[in-house]
Amino acid sequence: MIELVVQQRQFVAPDVLGLTLRHPLGEPLPDWEPGAHVDLVLGPDLERQYSLCSDPADRTAWRIAVLREPEGRGGSTFVHEELGQGDKVRVRGPRNHFALHPAPRYRFIAGGIGITPILPMLAAAEAAGAEWSLLYGGRSRASMAFTGELRGYGDRVTLAPQDETGLLDLAPVLEDLPDGTLVYCCGPGPLLDAVEALSPAGSLHIERFQPKEQPAGTDGEFEVVLARSGRTLTVPPGVSVLDSVRAAGVEVLYSCTEGTCGTCETDVVEGVPDHRDSVLTDAEREAGETMLICVSRCRGKRLVLDL
Repeated sequence: MIELVVQQRQFVAPDVLGLTLRHPLGEPLPDWEPGAHVDLVLGPDLERQYSLCSDPADRTAWRIAVLREPEGRGGSTFVHEELGQGDKVRVRGPRNHFALHPAPRYRFIAGGIGITPILPMLAAAEAAGAEWSLLYGGRSRASMAFTGELRGYGDRVTLAPQDETGLLDLAPVLEDLPDGTLVYCCGPGPLLDAVEALSPAGSLHIERFQPKEQPAGTDGEFEVVLARSGRTLTVPPGVSVLDSVRAAGVEVLYSCTEGTCGTCETDVVEGVPDHRDSVLTDAEREAGETMLICVSRCRGKRLVLDL
């Protein structure tokens, strides 16, 4: 974890506040790649994840953008109202569960604040000489952040404000994709679900800000063995592995507690997890080598975790 200074606050849309963060002594910041996010530790039990949307090559500063959500859980309100220019904030990360994989062609789709992780991906695709396009939707043109920056990409970017064009027309973007095309999408849940339904198998990469509804799983009691100490804990129905581990006095990293940020991802030594997160891919779930202990449980009676 590092402590950074808010060097600049700038609204990039009426309800979207951009923050530029720097090291107080001017030291270089950790490396990151497109798709990465950081955790802002705003106070006791108040941590929020925000995608980095600056230039990964610029290690002097990080930029994030925060949508004000009055009906949210308090993180965005704190950032908008309490985190001023010159203030210090503790930051954990960066971490990346939304990495941009090499490909000859990309189709990028963003909804609302979901444009933030996509921005550095566009620059990376451009630098790699890949063919790409972006379909970007929002409630209105005025509410859509970074449209000025996107204008420089010309007709490869399609802006589709809902009050002008209706819901995003996904079919022309996703039908008949040439082999090797990767689809990257970030935005509200209904958009992600629609893109999932239309994308060819193996082509889609998504990042969720809200947990995806999961099928019913097993909620019975099971044991968790902490491999490093040999301790055995009982996880009762209705209690998460994370809460059980913390109640036993074991310090673990966690943040969202919803299975969307990946902070609590833990290696599985033995046992079969009942995955309920919105981060791991189908292949990662099938492998069963890690699990997000804030939401996932056990398909049997015993898990051994690298804790």
